[in-house]
Amino acid sequence: MKPSTKPVLVSGIKPSGDLHIGNYIGALSQWTDIQNDYRCLVFIADYHSITVKQEPEKLRAATINLTRAYLAAGMDPKKVTIFKQSDIAGHTELGWILNTITKVSELEKMTQYKDKSREQKKEGPGAGLLNYPTLMAADILLYQADVVPVGDDQTQHLEITRMLGRRFNQLFGETFVIPKALVRETGARIMSLDDPTKKMSKSGSGSNCIFLDDDPVVAHKKIKRAVTDSGSEIHFDEKKKPAISNLLVIYSALTHISIKELEIRYTGKAYGEFKEDLANIVANFLEDFQERAKTFSDNEIKKILSDGAVIAKSISEKTMKAVKTNLGLI
Repeated sequence: MKPSTKPVLVSGIKPSGDLHIGNYIGALSQWTDIQNDYRCLVFIADYHSITVKQEPEKLRAATINLTRAYLAAGMDPKKVTIFKQSDIAGHTELGWILNTITKVSELEKMTQYKDKSREQKKEGPGAGLLNYPTLMAADILLYQADVVPVGDDQTQHLEITRMLGRRFNQLFGETFVIPKALVRETGARIMSLDDPTKKMSKSGSGSNCIFLDDDPVVAHKKIKRAVTDSGSEIHFDEKKKPAISNLLVIYSALTHISIKELEIRYTGKAYGEFKEDLANIVANFLEDFQERAKTFSDNEIKKILSDGAVIAKSISEKTMKAVKTNLGLI
């Protein structure tokens, strides 16, 4: 890949659990849309995934499958550097360095840490969970990212990244670019099909979620069974009509038809007709996505990850040299 003057975009997804349509709309499709405008570095966040126990063989398979999903979504390895987090030593090296300028109290305030701590009350949260934000900050600062695509529930992690980048610069001299959030106007947060007050989650029930590897017939049925709101008007209003608004977002994201246009199209029509049309759109999308995914072999994917690691390593080493120089380590 030739050197680029485009702004740098960095992001990643953990290879844990099956990807769902919310991941596609909120992340994968966004990266694909903007790969011509940014120098994109997209990593498999395998170090982040091991904050909970993983079965080695399943983790290896999940890494391959996640990369396959990136490619099926339309990421071009000639435009996007795709690599594994664990292949680049700078992630953990910089993560440790950032730990030394981070207060424990700052980490304990993180919403994810507090939530997980409550869930793991009996055995207690692991140190990896506490230090998750410093590793995430390293993931971003290591590549001098200008922008980071985030959902509206991830802005806290980016804020601590920005804080640590500024703190290091103030203590040791200008070293890091301070990244900005890139938040999609619609689709950043796809909600559950059976409870639109909760985010769609791969850890939820099967009916709450459309997985990217769902049989299209099964996905069709899930959309048909999705909850709706009282009344019959197909209108976008996240407070008064959260269920139908969520379905409108999915419809708009998969067809590139504006929500306003969809509201006009379905004026006077019933929920049943709207959901039948959306169910067909989702089923057709999954069929096409899964066919594209099949075209990438495991060996081809491993080569893409290996090539991406070479590029990522070159960038990271320049940053780490500057970090160590400014710290007085070299």
